[in-house]
Amino acid sequence: MKKIFLLAVLASGLAFGQSKKVVASDVHWWGYKVAKSEASSHDGTVKVKSGDMVMKGNNLVGGSFVLDMTSINATDLSGEYQQKLNGHLKNGDFFEVEKFPTATFVITSVKKNSDKIYNSLVTGNLTVKGKTSPITFPAKIAYSKGVVSLVSEKFSFDRQKFDVAYKSTMQDVFVKDDIEMLVKVTAK
Repeated sequence: MKKIFLLAVLASGLAFGQSKKVVASDVHWWGYKVAKSEASSHDGTVKVKSGDMVMKGNNLVGGSFVLDMTSINATDLSGEYQQKLNGHLKNGDFFEVEKFPTATFVITSVKKNSDKIYNSLVTGNLTVKGKTSPITFPAKIAYSKGVVSLVSEKFSFDRQKFDVAYKSTMQDVFVKDDIEMLVKVTAK
């Protein structure tokens, strides 16, 4: 009986894939103002708190990532202006990190893409501020010697779907709805 149970556990692991823990990540974001001026955009980073990628053979078939929204940081500014923007992004004006300290992305499918560099289309559910919406982005996925890497092409999503809106509607019209991201993740 124990042997049958052990075989069933091993078989289920092969059928569902092997989970690889995220060991390195780089998530970069860009936000834009509607006006075209020298200060019409900001960019920065947010850290991956934890995550895994699920492999079945040499193919990525699933995974999930937890973003530490308390780490959101504008990198195009410094000093007092950087502190002000970081506070602005973290408070109730945008991401409300005290109430929503993390965001998540759960991969629901990975399909081959005809692009020679970004060989896959990754689809998943992004949850920000308790609201979930599907997104799809092109990515270069490589697997070798137990290490999987995912590097996305720059992609965008509509912040309004996640209630990431400046709380003053008058001010919100000056901020574009699309947020762009570039994601690099390595797991083993």
